[in-house]
Amino acid sequence: MVTPSKDDVCGAAARVAFGKPLIQNNLRGLVVEVIVEFALKQDWDRCSGDWKGWDFEHKSDHTRLEVKQSARRQSWARPALPQPARFDVAVRTGYYEGADWTAHSGRNAHLYVFGYHPVDDETADHRDPEQWRFYVVPTTKLPPTKTVGLSTLDALSTACSWEQLSEAVERERTALTKPPA
Repeated sequence: MVTPSKDDVCGAAARVAFGKPLIQNNLRGLVVEVIVEFALKQDWDRCSGDWKGWDFEHKSDHTRLEVKQSARRQSWARPALPQPARFDVAVRTGYYEGADWTAHSGRNAHLYVFGYHPVDDETADHRDPEQWRFYVVPTTKLPPTKTVGLSTLDALSTACSWEQLSEAVERERTALTKPPA
């Protein structure tokens, strides 16, 4: 028996986690972050992971961007009554920078990108950027609630395709007058 290499293990784990069209909830966020990363210009650094308070940071002005996602079709059996899409926007008590905790009450990002996958039939593939709709919302426009739904996002922003996402992010980033701390 041959011991598998690190590449063998990583490849097998990726096939198990991401090798099917419907990605389970706890991994789908990573897929959407990668989709957003492909859309953003090179002016953004990915900094998500390890419970950081945002997912991307603009290289020149340090605008912080958080990605949230929801999908109509899930990897498990369809419920009789599908639940409406909800996105967590609760105020946080702080964030981690590596192993260091920074106390900060509020929302830690300046901008949010909400990804919604509306496809509910057999063609649904969470890995396909063209099947997602995106909403770009400045933190200052979010209501003081723990979650928001699609009706709120429709009132705050216009849905855009993956191809339009970079332009929508830049439009909102440059419109920020004084980003929250």
